[in-house]
Amino acid sequence: MVLKTPNLQFIKSPNQSMQYPWNHSRRFNAYSNYFRQHFGERVQKLSIDAGFSCPNRDGTVGIGGCTYCNNDAFNPSYCLPEKSVNQQIEEGIEFHAKRYRRAEKYLAYFQAYSNTYASLDELKKIYNQALQHPLITGLVIGTRPDCMDEEKLDYFAQISKEKYLIIEYGIESCYNSTLKAINRGHSYETLYEMLALTASKGIKTGGHIIFGLPGESKEEMLAEAAIISGLPLNNIKFHQLQIIKNTAMEKQYSECPEYFTFFELDEYIEFMVDFLERLNPAFVVERFAGEVPPRFLAGPGWGLIRNDQILQKVEKRLEERDSWQGKLFSAI
Repeated sequence: MVLKTPNLQFIKSPNQSMQYPWNHSRRFNAYSNYFRQHFGERVQKLSIDAGFSCPNRDGTVGIGGCTYCNNDAFNPSYCLPEKSVNQQIEEGIEFHAKRYRRAEKYLAYFQAYSNTYASLDELKKIYNQALQHPLITGLVIGTRPDCMDEEKLDYFAQISKEKYLIIEYGIESCYNSTLKAINRGHSYETLYEMLALTASKGIKTGGHIIFGLPGESKEEMLAEAAIISGLPLNNIKFHQLQIIKNTAMEKQYSECPEYFTFFELDEYIEFMVDFLERLNPAFVVERFAGEVPPRFLAGPGWGLIRNDQILQKVEKRLEERDSWQGKLFSAI
C-alpha cells in the first residue's frame, strides 16, 4: 500500500510569499499548528506507563530489548506502572499545570515499551480506564508492528470513530541490516505491512525514526526520506542518536567508539533541512530531535539546548535556503 498524496500545491502569492498546502505560513507541516486546526484549542499529551513489555525483551523474539532503549530517560516522574491509569492521568494533569498553561483536554499517551503487547481483553481494560476520564479526548499508542493484529485494530478502529486515536509505530530505520544490529526483532517489511493494514482500517498512524544508528551513512539516512514518504503515515517524529546510560548501546560505544558517527548540531540542522525537502508534505512533523536529561547521556551531546531552540534553528535555515517541506518531493 502506498500513500496517495493529495494534490498539494506550492504557489507564490502576489507579494511573493509562499502559500503552503497545510494552511499556515510555517515552512513545514508543523504538529502544533495541526493540533490547533484539529482540536480548535490547546490539547496536552499525558504520558502513561501501563507496565507493558516488548517481545524482544522477554525472549519471544529476543532478549535485552532495542540496544538504545532505556525508558527511564523520557518517562516523567509521575509515570510509574505500579500506579493506576487514572492516578497517572490525575498526576499528569497536575504535573503539566505547574509547568505550562493548563489545557482543557488531554490525550493519554501510552509511550513506554510496546503498548499493544497483551491480549485484547487486557488492552480493553487499560484503554477503557483512560477513555472514561472526563478530560481525556483521545489516545496516542506507541507500539511495534509485530505486537498488533487485525482483531486489535478493529477495536482501535471503533474507538477512532468517537475519539482522537493514533497508533505510533517505531520505524527507527528502513534498513533490515540496521534493525538486526539494534535488536529490533522484526523486519522493515513487517512494519510496512502493519502500517498498511492499520491505515486501511481508517486509523491515524505515526512513525518514529532515528538518525545516526551505527553502520548507516548520512547518504543512506537521507535516502530514507523517499522510502518513508511512500508509507501510509499521518505523523512522523525524528530523533538524533543519543547514547543512553544502562543500555546495550552504551556498552557497545565504550568498547568500539569508532563504530559510531554523531552529528554536530549545525550539521544536523543542515541534514534535517535536506531531509525535509525530500519528505512527503502530507506528513505532520511532530519533532526534529530527541531530548533527555543530561544525567542519562553516556555519549556526545549538544549541551543544554532544548527542542524549541532546535526547532527555531531548523526554521531559520529553511528561510535562509528559501526551502520548505516537500520542495524536492516526488510522489510515487
